[in-house]
Amino acid sequence: MQTLADTPSKLHPNQACTLRVMRLTKPALMPYHPLVSDERDLQGEIFAKMSDTDIARPAGVPYFGLGDLLTLPQNFGNIFLGETFSSYISVHNDSTTICKDIVLKVDLQTSSQRLMLSGSESRPLMELPPDYSIDDVIHHEVKELGTHILVCAVSYTTSQGEKNAFRKFFKFQVLKPLDVKTKFYNAESDEVYLEAQIQNITPQPIYMEHVSLDPSTQYCAKELNNLDGKECPDLVFGKVNYLNPMDTRQYLYCLSPKQEGTQESKILKGVTNIGKLDIVWKTNMGERGRLQTSQLQRVAPGYGDIRVTVESVPDTVQLEVTFNIVCRITNCCERTMDLTLVLQNNSSSGLVWCGISGRQLGKLPQNEHMDLNLTLIATIPGLHTISGLRLTDNFLKRTYEHDELSQVFVYNDCNQ
Repeated sequence: MQTLADTPSKLHPNQACTLRVMRLTKPALMPYHPLVSDERDLQGEIFAKMSDTDIARPAGVPYFGLGDLLTLPQNFGNIFLGETFSSYISVHNDSTTICKDIVLKVDLQTSSQRLMLSGSESRPLMELPPDYSIDDVIHHEVKELGTHILVCAVSYTTSQGEKNAFRKFFKFQVLKPLDVKTKFYNAESDEVYLEAQIQNITPQPIYMEHVSLDPSTQYCAKELNNLDGKECPDLVFGKVNYLNPMDTRQYLYCLSPKQEGTQESKILKGVTNIGKLDIVWKTNMGERGRLQTSQLQRVAPGYGDIRVTVESVPDTVQLEVTFNIVCRITNCCERTMDLTLVLQNNSSSGLVWCGISGRQLGKLPQNEHMDLNLTLIATIPGLHTISGLRLTDNFLKRTYEHDELSQVFVYNDCNQ
């Protein structure tokens, strides 16, 4: 326990009761600093005796830096966002008379609100004899950064009937334990990949107990941090998931739109809220901390009036052999479109469209889609990009160009 440094109060400097506030923290292992010297040196025997009589020396490991004993912290220490602040509060009667109707109230003042931690529903203590005290332990999960002020107010009545009251203020800073950065990757299949980079900015190693993504109502989340992509407890980081100071670890998630969301492409296109990250960690002495990010925002991709995606395409094709692909055309505008398909070939591209160009596709209502089976032939070996698909809206006489739809690898089978 460490006594908190308070701000002096000018109300009633001579009080019959005194207030003590101490922070409750877990102890730490006692450090051991051995002094190593050759026994033949003048001071070698002296250092050997000092090392043997040092109470911090660990048994069986004479030169290890940590001992077997636990020590209480000598200072207030650091308080990080997401940890639980615990404090012991004691009101002691230092006078020689009985104090009556003692009331202790504890509030926590932050930059945005004032929280009542103790004394809101408790009844006044009828009597407090001399050399007796009333004690209270408060716990509060810190959820805001910056300056926090613990306000302790004590009121009582002396044996002569005089009502006295005083307050004490204890100021401390709440620091940021983790630095979280996110990156979004929008796939053509409406899936969103989230990469979360979590950096430990505390001065000590922490154990990452739990990291999960709570998706928004439009998406389903899949964790990609397990071995072989399976839902198993073994993470890619190992069984002991420690994160040293200033180290960064990446977590990857895949968000797929729900079935009802895919039917309304207009609604899905405007979704920018992805979800929240929930992070739980422990310090080297087992103190637990939890941090939940705010709603993660992404820039929704703009598809324009018409969206073209490739639903089916082979990875590899043989040279001078035709192959089929399936393209899905989605009307993303707020009107019905009358479409015409035009296929443009480029002899140097290595892929040539096969089929009728300029054919009518008919009317496509808003937020509806149609699938087209198209055929190409490979003319040049190598990795080539499928391009040259043109769609013309017959109502507005507007042409939409779609290139770089997908890629295929063309190989030459010399055995044939």
